[in-house]
Amino acid sequence: MRLILMTGKGGVGKTSVAAATGLRCAELGYKTLVLSTDPAHSLADSFDMELGHDSRLVKPNLWGAELDALRELEGNWGAVKRYITQVLRAQGLEGVQAEELAILPGMDEIFGLVRMKRHYDEGEFDVLIIDSAPTGTALRLLSLPEVGGWYMRKFYKPLQGISAALRPLVEPIFRPIAGFSLPDKEVMDAPYEFYEQIEALEKILTDNTVTSVRLVTNPEKMVIKESLRAHAYLSLYNVATDLIVANRIIPEQVTDPFFKRWKESQEQYRQEIHDNFRPLPVKEVPLYSEEMCGLPALERLKETLYKDEDPSQIYYKENTIRIVQDNNQYVLELYLPGIAKDQIQLSKTGDELNVRIGNHRRNMVLPQALAALQPSGAKMEDDYLKIKFA
Repeated sequence: MRLILMTGKGGVGKTSVAAATGLRCAELGYKTLVLSTDPAHSLADSFDMELGHDSRLVKPNLWGAELDALRELEGNWGAVKRYITQVLRAQGLEGVQAEELAILPGMDEIFGLVRMKRHYDEGEFDVLIIDSAPTGTALRLLSLPEVGGWYMRKFYKPLQGISAALRPLVEPIFRPIAGFSLPDKEVMDAPYEFYEQIEALEKILTDNTVTSVRLVTNPEKMVIKESLRAHAYLSLYNVATDLIVANRIIPEQVTDPFFKRWKESQEQYRQEIHDNFRPLPVKEVPLYSEEMCGLPALERLKETLYKDEDPSQIYYKENTIRIVQDNNQYVLELYLPGIAKDQIQLSKTGDELNVRIGNHRRNMVLPQALAALQPSGAKMEDDYLKIKFA
């Protein structure tokens, strides 16, 4: 299966690009699913038809779906939800309030990962296109396997063992006092089973022969800045970007004086997109005179984007992490385009290297060759952060 994630700042047109990409893949004979994991779904509006949690046929070889977090929650997290509801009710909360609070923040992001993994395992489709949440939420989603792994290793596994051993002894005393039972095996196992699915998906997300991210941007200063940060953060999580889509460029034939300054600024920002994202390929899409809604409009966008191309191809193979041996030293190279060295904080604990850029952090488990060594210096060179180990 080919996995393509479309992301970008909110409102840049990523849903339209995802839908048009799906149309072209289906046209080439690939069984294609376009899945929206954005909590504010707009994929149904783009196709101009009703979509739900289950995959619905849009046209031959093309299906669409919008993730229903509540459905996924009941199927994957039902036992835990019921237990949390029981605890909250014992504390005096009403039924509806308890049920709402039992849905933990960020669960829709986790369910998006689980749904992706399920489609990958089932192998029903040739191409899976994810219309993901705006960049900030999408990056949190991509960091979940690593962050979740840290908590599971450090806290949850020991707690799971202690709970299993103590429950038969403590339960007769605990329940009459607290008003609710200690979590049983089904409740305790569910989070770890979740984590195992997400950990397995991480291997798929970081395989650049299977998964690519496509960043949709506009020729505007704020949008370009966010796209550059997103590209750097994706590289930090070892997820490859293979294409940039510069959307809503005012066409040459627009000569109204009202658009004169806007067109001039767009010319400057178009060049910045090509310069700042090089060597990634950039596709440009004009600002259409009609709304990108319905299959006829999406067909026009599809032709502009791909013509005779196969969108499932890998447009550029990006190598985000490299380990190089230089004389008696190892050098870990992280591809962090557009990030200045003074924005990066590094620290090492045991066999983990902590890399922090702004509010994004990654704990990298180092290979054995580097785990016993200490970082001896770092520098930025050709968009790579090069960390020496001695």
